[in-house]
Amino acid sequence: MEQSNGTRVTEFLLLGFAGQHKSWHVLFTVFLVIYAATLVGNIGMILLIKTDSSLHTPMYFFLQNLAFVDLCYTSAVTPKMLQNLVGTEQSISFVGCLVQLLVYGAFITSDCYILAAMAVDRYVAICDPLHYPTRMSQRVCIHLLVGSYFMGFLNASVNVGFIFSLSFCKSNKINHFFCDAPPVLALSCSNVYFSVMMLTVFVGFNLTFTVSVVIFSYIFILAAILKISSAAGRKKAFSTCASHLTTVTIFYGTLSYMYLHHRATESQEQEKMASVFYGVMIPMLNPLIYSLRNQDVREALKGVGKKCF
Repeated sequence: MEQSNGTRVTEFLLLGFAGQHKSWHVLFTVFLVIYAATLVGNIGMILLIKTDSSLHTPMYFFLQNLAFVDLCYTSAVTPKMLQNLVGTEQSISFVGCLVQLLVYGAFITSDCYILAAMAVDRYVAICDPLHYPTRMSQRVCIHLLVGSYFMGFLNASVNVGFIFSLSFCKSNKINHFFCDAPPVLALSCSNVYFSVMMLTVFVGFNLTFTVSVVIFSYIFILAAILKISSAAGRKKAFSTCASHLTTVTIFYGTLSYMYLHHRATESQEQEKMASVFYGVMIPMLNPLIYSLRNQDVREALKGVGKKCF
């Protein structure tokens, strides 16, 4: 990428968090523990669903892929963040920045679509249980999953292509702990209007579409649950959605705040905290949410525990 003076940008510097040099050992320990818990939780969830035949259903097929996607997008940013916390120079190569932005953007967008597919699965299971096996057949589930990954990589590829076709001559210091689109665009000396517009359109479309699918699915689910005569039946029906609804609320709430709110200079540290939450914390929380609030997962874990002990 050529600068205006003819020199070539070969690397960026990730500034990380304000004051991180004073408390790097605390930040490193906290994020290392979180990342280790994320690896154990998500890999454990994937293996549990794979090995337990009672979890071989569409709902857990999507949950298994959600765990995989969470693992991928947090692994795109967390190891580099940990390395920069203990290093004296927080650099990332130009190509490394491109790859990080591509992988992170692709998998976090895929996450949105998988969560939407899970909402559709819950809608069919509760609102049309008699036709559930055919409407959520293995073929349909695979198509929904492939579509989720396709949309994720399409979104990331287009945005990364536009961003890295720009010239960077203002600075090579990224005011973030990873290569995210908005702070990278802030370094360009080109006209970024079109790139910002494309980013807003793509992110806005993906969020609006997937959130709409989730909202409409739960409107019908709620209507169906209210028609159930017994309180026990209503509680059982809603309990199958509780984990997913919790995950959706946390994920979309922080993601929407990060990409769609007004980006004032004084809010940069707040934006980093939001990024930490959905990029580092949520992948750790999801296995906990599904293991603590999901009866089937708890039973499968008990079964594993009995076999081991």
